[in-house]
Amino acid sequence: MVGTEFCGEVIKRNKNLGLNEYKFLLKAIVSSGIGEQTYAPRIMFSGREESPKLEDGILEMEEFFHDSIEKVLSRAGISPQEIDLLVVNVSMLSTVPSLCSRIINHYKMRPDIKSFNLTGMGCSASLISLDIVRNVFKSYKNKFALLVTSESLSPNWYAGNDRSMILSNCLFRSGGCAVLLTNKKSLKHRAMFKLKCLVRTHHGAKDESYGCCIQREDDKGRMGFHLSKSLPKAATRSFVDNLRVITPKILPVRELVRFMAVSLLKKWNVVRHGSSHKGASQGPIKAGVNFKSGVDHFCIHTGGKAVIDGIGISLDLTEYDLEPARMTLHRFGNTSASSLWYVLAYMEAKKRLKKGDKVLMISFGAGFKCNSCLWEVVRDLGDGNVWKDEIYMYPPKTLVNPYMEKFGWIQDEDPSTFNPGD
Repeated sequence: MVGTEFCGEVIKRNKNLGLNEYKFLLKAIVSSGIGEQTYAPRIMFSGREESPKLEDGILEMEEFFHDSIEKVLSRAGISPQEIDLLVVNVSMLSTVPSLCSRIINHYKMRPDIKSFNLTGMGCSASLISLDIVRNVFKSYKNKFALLVTSESLSPNWYAGNDRSMILSNCLFRSGGCAVLLTNKKSLKHRAMFKLKCLVRTHHGAKDESYGCCIQREDDKGRMGFHLSKSLPKAATRSFVDNLRVITPKILPVRELVRFMAVSLLKKWNVVRHGSSHKGASQGPIKAGVNFKSGVDHFCIHTGGKAVIDGIGISLDLTEYDLEPARMTLHRFGNTSASSLWYVLAYMEAKKRLKKGDKVLMISFGAGFKCNSCLWEVVRDLGDGNVWKDEIYMYPPKTLVNPYMEKFGWIQDEDPSTFNPGD
C-alpha cells in the first residue's frame, strides 16, 4: 500500500526531476482523485523501479493470478480442469511462454483448452476479452470461460522528466480480477449477471487518436507511457461513436422516439429562425437522451477524475451514479482494464444491485478505443468481495488527499536555491 510519504520517497529517488516537475506532479496528484490506500508492486518497495528485471513482472502477475483464480474457482465450486476457455489480458507485459501458458501449467488445465493471450489493448481490454468469450460461446455450448485481467507495473515505471510520461506514474496502480463465465443453461440460477449486448469502437485509423496514448521512448531513450493533450478529444469522439451504436440496443422505444422528436424540433427551429437567431425569449432545445430510462447503474472506467466528470456531464448523471467510480479511483487508483470490476464490486458491496437492474459498463483504452456493454442483474446481489471489510467507510467525508498538506511547501520554493536532497 502506498501512502503520501512513500510516494514522496519514490518521486525523490528520480534524480531526473527538477522543481518544475515536482510542482507539476503535485498539482496532478492533488487533483487526481486518488487516495492513500492504493497499491504498488513490490519492486517499488525495494527501490529498484528504475532497473526492473523480467522476473519482477512475472512474479507480480503470478502472485495475483494464484490468489484471484483460486478464490473465484473455489467460490464457484469449479475445478481448473473444467475450464474450457481462458482469456488473459495484461497490456504491458508479453512473455514466452505466454501468461496463459503459465496459468495452464500452474493449474494443470486440460490439453484441449482454448486460450487467448491479449497484450497492448490498454484499459479497455476487459470488454475485448469479454467479446472473445461471447463469440466463442456462440459456437460452443455448455462451456466455462475464465477471464483474467490485470496490468504489469513492475517493468513500466518511467524514470525521466517528460511531463506527458511522468503523469502515468501518478495514475496507475496495481490490481486485477478473475471472472468466471458460462453459457450453461443449467447454471442460470447461480449466475450474477447476464450479458445483454456489447459494442466496440476503434479509432486507430485516426492519427491523432492513435498517438494520444502510446508507449514510447523520450529523447533520452527512457521508456514510458505518453499521454497527450489530445487524449480528452480522442476519448470524446470514440465515446460519441460508441453511444451512437449502443443507445438503440439499451434504451426503450419511447425514449428513442422522444429523442427523435426533440431532435427534429430543434432542426426545424434552426431552419425557421436561422442558426444565428438569438431570439430570445426561449433557450435552445437540448436534444439529450435520458439514459436512465434504460439503465439503472453506470460502471465507468476509473481513468481519472476528468474521465469520470466528463462521462457524468455527457450522460447527465448524478453524484450517486458516479459514486462507485469515484470511490474506486480513490481507494484503488486506475488499475487499468480491471478497474471496471472494482467499480461493479462497489455497487454489489453497497447492495445496490437488485434482480432485473441494468448496468452499463464504459471503458476507454489506447488505440484509441471505447468499449461498452450492458449487463442485467439476474438475482439480488450483496455478497462479500474486495470491498467487504471497508465498505462501511465509503463514501468518506472528503476525497481531498493530503499531498498538498504534506508537500505544498514546494510551491514556494525558489528554483535558484532549491535542493531536492534537503
